[in-house]
Amino acid sequence: MERVLIYMGELVQLTMIIIFGFGRFGRTFARMYEKLGKRTLAYDPYVSVRDLQKSLPDNLTAELLDKVKIFNNKTELKQEIYAELSRERNGTYSDLVYVFFAVPIAKFPYVFIKNKSFLISLQKKLKNLNKKLVVMDVLSVKQMPAKIITKAVKADKRLKAIHFILTHPMFGPDSSKHGFSGLPIVVHNLSADKKVYKKVLSEFKDLGLQIRELTPAMHDKLAANSQGVAHFVGRMLAEFGFKPTPIDTLGAQKLYEIMSQTINDSWQLFENLQQYNPYTKQMRIKLGKAYVKIYNKLLPKQVNPNYVTIGIQGGKGSFNQIAAEKFVKMKNIQNYKLKYLYTSERVLRSLTRGGIDIGIFAVHNAQGGIVWESARALAKYKVSIISEFYIPIAHHLMILPNVEFKEITTIMAHPQVFKQCKKTLNKKYPKLKQVVGKNDLIDTAKAAEALAKGKLPKTTAVLGPIALSTIYNLKVVDENLQDLKNNKIWFFAVKR
Repeated sequence: MERVLIYMGELVQLTMIIIFGFGRFGRTFARMYEKLGKRTLAYDPYVSVRDLQKSLPDNLTAELLDKVKIFNNKTELKQEIYAELSRERNGTYSDLVYVFFAVPIAKFPYVFIKNKSFLISLQKKLKNLNKKLVVMDVLSVKQMPAKIITKAVKADKRLKAIHFILTHPMFGPDSSKHGFSGLPIVVHNLSADKKVYKKVLSEFKDLGLQIRELTPAMHDKLAANSQGVAHFVGRMLAEFGFKPTPIDTLGAQKLYEIMSQTINDSWQLFENLQQYNPYTKQMRIKLGKAYVKIYNKLLPKQVNPNYVTIGIQGGKGSFNQIAAEKFVKMKNIQNYKLKYLYTSERVLRSLTRGGIDIGIFAVHNAQGGIVWESARALAKYKVSIISEFYIPIAHHLMILPNVEFKEITTIMAHPQVFKQCKKTLNKKYPKLKQVVGKNDLIDTAKAAEALAKGKLPKTTAVLGPIALSTIYNLKVVDENLQDLKNNKIWFFAVKR
């Protein structure tokens, strides 16, 4: 949406100011120059005075609106501008005419290029009137508009006659609601004549602004770690559901103020700030690492000072327990306690919340491939892998001791177990239904326990490590049902 505001103010002489973009910031700039102006013209093909009068948007007063003459046709706008300048008598206007681009960051390339001919024709008209055209942006990023303008000037020599200056007012509608005195504005001279640039800075100072001269790269680097952080934290607080309470400290009140200001801006502004500044990605990564570091510092170095608490994906007698026992021997851990958590999700959740010191779970098998339960869980948590190792495994079919095999209708096991025994099961037991347990019963050891306690139908067989037969008094009816003779499964040991 292309929008243009024209402000005619007075700094010793009347200064014609044209603002592309009559959104929240365009209106803020109009308000800033209001005390110096006599008349305002605006171009917006989508908004009428009547619509604005019915519902005044924030930071647009009825008094300011009365000074706005809105054009819905750019040709009529040009005619009004040229007519006004042509009627000038006795140096009524300053020798400088300003054009400000106050459009969304992502829209700037399109709006600037689309209005290039407007700028060129305006500059040509001003030259005949012994005036100069100064074009400025007010975007919150600086390297992007610098590249767009520089490229356009190289491609069209007619633009070289225009004085380009980059600016970033470090304030907005909310932070400037009590006035502009003392507020900072970043400025960089892209191609303006030194005398023109000096005069622009002088007029900014007359408005009470504090000048900060920075290169586009330095601006973006500093902005990413100041404005970028503030907006990101404000959005996180909103997502968190941060609200004022009757016992708020001054610090809490300030946090609420930051959140309120940032969420009052559009999501488009926030998104553009994060996407068009080349330094904000690194800022977010650094911020995330800082969060994790502080979060982990609050957790105990060891859950129990007397022993290492190890959480495993399986239950008692599972391959995970065998893997854990191999791990503690590899690492020479003398004092430890196993915590049976049955699923990879629960292992990783417990680890990140400080419930265990080390987590162990299966990740890959030569026959069954990736253990997707573990892969999906790993995608949700930030942990460090401290060891990768494997154990040889064999799968045995077990049933209750007082049940005949001919009564069996179902085999229950982990989905990875079925993958490892697929061919053998299809060949030897094609009529038996293969079932994966829900919740904790996804673990074969837990399924074996449930079968022994009568929580599963007696017509169920479990497929897993032979140790389960001893622990739960089950009868082994078939052995080594894995498709590969040299069957191995790899495990990760992880920590915070």
